[in-house]
Amino acid sequence: MNIQAGHFYFIKDEFFEEIKDKELMVNKENGHMRPCYYCFKDSKNDDLYWFIPVSSKVEKYKAIYDKKLARYKRVDTIVFGYIYGRKSAFLIQNMFPVTTKYIKEEYIKQNKEVTVNDDLKRELNTKANRVLELVKAGNKNLVFPDIINIEKMLLKK
Repeated sequence: MNIQAGHFYFIKDEFFEEIKDKELMVNKENGHMRPCYYCFKDSKNDDLYWFIPVSSKVEKYKAIYDKKLARYKRVDTIVFGYIYGRKSAFLIQNMFPVTTKYIKEEYIKQNKEVTVNDDLKRELNTKANRVLELVKAGNKNLVFPDIINIEKMLLKK
């Protein structure tokens, strides 16, 4: 499978079963797969991709975003944008690394690959990489999953 940054994918259940991080947003199936995840490539390791869960619960995350903005004056952990004409919340606070072994399939809608516009892609990649660097520098409370440990586990395999 050719994994493309800026596209959306689904993750195999096997990943969540093996990693066992209670903070990961696991798969839910009600006739369709969800959540889908926005993908970006790791800047230092060709074997890793980072996945940002996407939620349709925009109002819920807008309230969280507003509280964070009032407190910190800046929010890099939640981004809002459109996927296929529908407003969505991109949850950088829930991102995690994955290797190709655990990528199930690309999100295709009406026979087209689902992606975002270049401005949103740039914003997501910039903010996610900023958060990732901060976490690696010791600010682990910016994301819910233990991404440092998950990354180590994946690179050992």
